[in-house]
Amino acid sequence: MRLIFEKPVTLLIEMEKLCDLIDLEEKLSAVSFAANDINEILPLIHLNDSRKQELYDLAINNDNYLGYHAAWILSHFSPQDNKWLYNKQDELIDEVLVCEHGGRRRVMLNLLFKQPLSNPPRVDFLDFCLERMLSAKELPGVQSLCMKIAYELCRTIPELTRELKATLEIMEGDLTPAIHTVRKNVLKAMQKGKSLQKF
Repeated sequence: MRLIFEKPVTLLIEMEKLCDLIDLEEKLSAVSFAANDINEILPLIHLNDSRKQELYDLAINNDNYLGYHAAWILSHFSPQDNKWLYNKQDELIDEVLVCEHGGRRRVMLNLLFKQPLSNPPRVDFLDFCLERMLSAKELPGVQSLCMKIAYELCRTIPELTRELKATLEIMEGDLTPAIHTVRKNVLKAMQKGKSLQKF
């Protein structure tokens, strides 16, 4: 029986040692940061909550490419690891409301969309989503996520759902194909009262 468990335990110990050797800030600051780096980092922090916290702190406290890279790795968490972020929801929302880096804002909205949203919704966050989904100056990815999140925040409140539906129905003009598709999908989900989220 000992032989069966020896290799996995040894492998786990080696992974923990390797994880301790990686300087996350240095790794994320590299100009050549790419998908391979994500695949290298994710398995190393999978079972290490202190390294998850370190990565999260880098995502929250750096409104630049370092924070963007850290948030991007968080967005690749497995559904199991993503649950670790659930109790960070208010902090993530606070950060989204003031974030000036468009790419980082998009990734952090994606993190929020991948978790159960508070009910009743935070009014400041709902207002932010309603404003940004209509903003032609915003990145299409941010507009799309704001539209989907606004729907999820309104979905259980009939008055808010009606107001959102009216807003979506009058959205015309130069919508990008992606935003047009998201709008259509939200209106379709709204008819059925169906959530767009998957956890």
